[in-house]
Amino acid sequence: MLKPLNPILTVAVPPHVHCGRSIRRYMVDTLVALMPAALMAVVIFRVEALRVMALSCAVAVTAEFLLNRIMHREQSVDDYSALVTGLLFAFLLPASSPWWLVVIGSFAAIALGKMIFGGLGGSPLCPPLVGWAACRISWGSYMDTNATMLSSHLAAPLQQLKYFGLDAIGSIHFQDLLLGNQLGGLGAVHVAALLVGAAYLLLRGHIKWEVPAGFIGGLLLTAWVYRLLDPTVYAPPLFHLLAGGAVFGAFFLATDPSSSPIGRLPAVLFGLMAGAMVIIIRVYGMYPDGVPFAILLTNLFTPLLDRIRPKPFGGPYSFQSGMEGA
Repeated sequence: MLKPLNPILTVAVPPHVHCGRSIRRYMVDTLVALMPAALMAVVIFRVEALRVMALSCAVAVTAEFLLNRIMHREQSVDDYSALVTGLLFAFLLPASSPWWLVVIGSFAAIALGKMIFGGLGGSPLCPPLVGWAACRISWGSYMDTNATMLSSHLAAPLQQLKYFGLDAIGSIHFQDLLLGNQLGGLGAVHVAALLVGAAYLLLRGHIKWEVPAGFIGGLLLTAWVYRLLDPTVYAPPLFHLLAGGAVFGAFFLATDPSSSPIGRLPAVLFGLMAGAMVIIIRVYGMYPDGVPFAILLTNLFTPLLDRIRPKPFGGPYSFQSGMEGA
């Protein structure tokens, strides 16, 4: 008796080849990349930093779980994206933030920045920045590190530059800024630790170089132009890069995949616009550190930037032809 033949063809739905990557793996790697800065935050700001980070992450995960239940969606908390959002939001807060501010901001980051647009991948704005903007506009005095951490011995370089001029930052060394010895977001100011995490993400291929390179280039170039105009008023470009959350924004916020362009040229232009806008806000705006608002404003240009030289299947496509067909 003949043995039954094994099927020659197997019918299955795509994808038929998997690269081994997953959302959960991406989020775990992002958490690993954030750990050096989180540890430095605990070292410098001690238990207050740990309190803010733990509460923010807990609220973000709980908010996503409850909203999925209310909206009758499949649970997604096991992909760790809410945990990453909560930690990124916490990095933007002062270590002295009251518990209710952390709760409201973290909930807003999930509800208004993520779930209202359909969940992960659908947000046109960087979710942690949505929560930050809600808190910064509504309770600005509690978000001001220079006002809420008066007992700290650390300098507030951007506030000193904004309110007291270039002479006020003469005693601040670039090495202190690099090591995170400055007031600001509890995790966003640890430049050296953030660079270690950014290098890890770049090597893992989780973020592309175009957005951070454009962001840093736009920031340095714009700051250099202002420095040329009047070196007695405007700070040097390196100061603007190391002070505040510029490095954090370049590698961890501006690279948010759902709110940043896809193509190489659009990504570079996106970074250039965001970096230049940081300096413009710092020079003319009322907020000493313009990184969060600069990225949020540039997020609004992402749909237009995505129309520059897209490469769909079926033939060439240009920005001009896309605009004519709109």
